[in-house]
Amino acid sequence: MTAPRARGGLPLVVLAGPTGVGKSALALALAERFGAEILSVDSAQVYRGLDIGTDKPGTAERARVPHHLLDLRDPSEDYSAGAFVADARRAIAEIRARGRLPLLVGGTFLYFRAFFGGLDAELPPADPHERQRLAAEAAVVGWSALHARLARLDPEAAARIHPHDRVRIVRALEILNLSGKGPSAHRSSARMEEDSVLRLVIAVHDRPAHRRRLDARLSAMLARGFLDEVRALYERGDLDSSCPAIRAVGYRQLWECCAGRRVYDEAVERARIATAQLAKRQSTWIRSLKDWRVFPWENERTLKMDLQQSVDKFLDSGGRD
Repeated sequence: MTAPRARGGLPLVVLAGPTGVGKSALALALAERFGAEILSVDSAQVYRGLDIGTDKPGTAERARVPHHLLDLRDPSEDYSAGAFVADARRAIAEIRARGRLPLLVGGTFLYFRAFFGGLDAELPPADPHERQRLAAEAAVVGWSALHARLARLDPEAAARIHPHDRVRIVRALEILNLSGKGPSAHRSSARMEEDSVLRLVIAVHDRPAHRRRLDARLSAMLARGFLDEVRALYERGDLDSSCPAIRAVGYRQLWECCAGRRVYDEAVERARIATAQLAKRQSTWIRSLKDWRVFPWENERTLKMDLQQSVDKFLDSGGRD
C-alpha cells in the first residue's frame, strides 16, 4: 500500500508515550492501515542482543511492517542523540522515496527533542580517551565542579542536565572539548515543517493501574528468559556496567545479579522500581509537550480507533493537524 501524500508537504506521523502502554501494537495497526514504515525511537532497542528486556519487535512484527533503527550498535558501542537524528533523517528520506509514510514510534523523548529541536547531526563521535580523562578529573574535583564548568561554557546545556547526570555531563564537555563549541551551539536551524508533522502521544493518568501493567510485563519478560539474555551479555566478558546498553532499565539491575552483587529477588524488585521510575520521568516529559495531541492510555477500548481517525484527518486535510 502506498501512503497518501499530504498536500501541505511530505507527511510524518509520530506516536510517543511512556513504556508499557502498547505503542508497538498500536503502531503496527497504524502502519498496516496507512502504508507506513516504523522508525524506532528507543535508546535501548538500537543495541543488538537487547531483545526481551526492551520488548523489541520480533520476526513476526518485522515481517508484517518494515522496522528501522533497530539493532544498529553492538552493546559495547555508544549511541547518541546526534547519531539518532542522522540515522532517522536518512531512513525517512528512503521511506519517502518508496512512497511510504514514515511513522516514528517510541519513548526516548531526548531523541524526539533532538530531532524536532534541530540538533546538529554532525556532532563529534564519542572519544573513549576524552571520556576517561573527564572521568578521572571528576574523581579528583567532583562532578559538581564539572557541571559548574559546563554552566560557565554553555549555560543552556547545563540547565537541561541534572548535576548528578554523569553521562550527559561527560558528553556535553566532550562535545565542547572536541568541537570547540557546546551542545547548544550545535542545534541546527533546520526543523521539520510544522504543517507536515502529526504528533500523537499516549498519556497515563491512572498510575497504579499502569504500575500493575508494568509489573506484569516484567514478569512475562522474565518468564521468556530476560535473565538468560542478560547473563549472555555478562558472559561475553568485554562489557561492564558502564556501557550505555547495560545501563538500560532492567539490564542494569539484572546485571548486578549476574555479577553476584545482588540476589535474584532483590534484583527483580529493583528492576520493577526502576521501570516505574522511568515511566514517571517519561510522563513528566509528556506534561511539558506542546503542539502534541494527547490520548489517554486508559481509553484502551477506543484508543486504536481514535489514533486512526487522527491520522485519517491529518492526511485528508493535506498534512495539517
